[in-house]
Amino acid sequence: MSFNFDVVFIGGGPGGYVGAIKAAKLGLKTACVEKRKTLGGTCLNVGCIPSKALLEITHKYEAVSKMLKSGLAEGSFAINFDEMMKKKEKIISTLAGGIDGLFAKNKVKRYIGGGKITAKNTIEIIAEDGTKQTITAKNIVISTGSTVTTIPSVPVDEEVIVSSTGALSLKKVPQTMVVIGAGVIGLELGSVYARLGTKVKVIEFLDRTTPTMDLELSREFEKTMKDQGIEFVFSTKVISAKKTKIGAEVEIESIKDGSKSTLKADVVLCAIGRKPYTEGLGLEEIGVIKNQRGFIEVDKHFKTNIEGIYAIGDVIPGMMLAHKSEEEGVAIAEILAGKYGHVNYDCIPSVIYTHPEVASVGKTEEELKEAGVSYKIGKFKMLANSRAKAVDDDAGFVKILACTKTDKILGCHIISRGAGDIIHEICVAMEFGGSAEDIARTCHAHPTLNEAIKEAAMAVDKNQIHS
Repeated sequence: MSFNFDVVFIGGGPGGYVGAIKAAKLGLKTACVEKRKTLGGTCLNVGCIPSKALLEITHKYEAVSKMLKSGLAEGSFAINFDEMMKKKEKIISTLAGGIDGLFAKNKVKRYIGGGKITAKNTIEIIAEDGTKQTITAKNIVISTGSTVTTIPSVPVDEEVIVSSTGALSLKKVPQTMVVIGAGVIGLELGSVYARLGTKVKVIEFLDRTTPTMDLELSREFEKTMKDQGIEFVFSTKVISAKKTKIGAEVEIESIKDGSKSTLKADVVLCAIGRKPYTEGLGLEEIGVIKNQRGFIEVDKHFKTNIEGIYAIGDVIPGMMLAHKSEEEGVAIAEILAGKYGHVNYDCIPSVIYTHPEVASVGKTEEELKEAGVSYKIGKFKMLANSRAKAVDDDAGFVKILACTKTDKILGCHIISRGAGDIIHEICVAMEFGGSAEDIARTCHAHPTLNEAIKEAAMAVDKNQIHS
């Protein structure tokens, strides 16, 4: 049978566009179907990139404000909120244009519209104006990503009651904000507005922030957020939220004693997580199996139960991370080209881009205890790191977990300035099966934040110098 393409990726986010480019580089005739007019998916358009732009700008604003208060600088200044938002949009458009260029360079055919699988090798593309066209492919890769999880009693209008999408495009700085959910998205965006003067209150159903994180790291993270003025209300569920003439009201209930109360805010951010986006793909009609949570079931080669149909990224079980999707995009392209694509899920880092940043890779203490693995701990506080002291930013610590018998690094958890950058030293070591001693005996430049990694590695066997 003759096909239009060797492989078609449905979804142009990090997994889809990276997979498409890699497939084309490997000689496969490739296309990508994307509903948005711009490529990059949620990450680039309404997620990772715009949020990091706002985090960086507001961090600099906060840093200068602190210099003024401390006497290290003189004068006064104010944030230009409109210009900040324009800067964010310019960054998005520049990067999106870059992906367009990469598609053209690598001869990836792009289709704008929603993709629906109507048969095993057939995709119907539905344009915004309703017109349809059909293409065929030897292989189809579903890479449609995820969408925000909502609460029926919290109707999102993206103006007063917002999801992460609306929070990235507010018209002005709210005086008060209620954030529903103490996860990564809620705390990153909450910290953006807290730096601009918004009084932020976070409502969380559980008794802690970021429940999948190493507990010690989570507790320290919570403390740093409180120090920055963010208020937390734990063990509390949100019953409903409604828009009012002057903002919104949120009705909450304590899990412990059942007491109810009502909070008022200018803006309510619903950030309770994300769910796989599989609507309109025709999966039910062709019989693609999904689990109870709506994720597409795949084998270790990303194959669904239907021959020739694969899935990667947020639509399959696992961490919902852009870089995880990218790795899977590369892996599936290699597999379809007859090579040996593989993803080492034990070495995928996760980062929270607040200040200080939070970064983790590998196992947490809780996971190791549950699995009955004997481990050693090496810990070093940034308070004793020369570079952190020199830049007056010494909050946090580095924590390394290593196997008691082999010294192999099992996990690392960092809260510090630049944690998202320095974690990769550990990722590389873990990828090669490295030990804590390997890191401890590697010369690190002085003064650098990475010296804290070396000291923590030395501390695994109680050989640290500076603590």
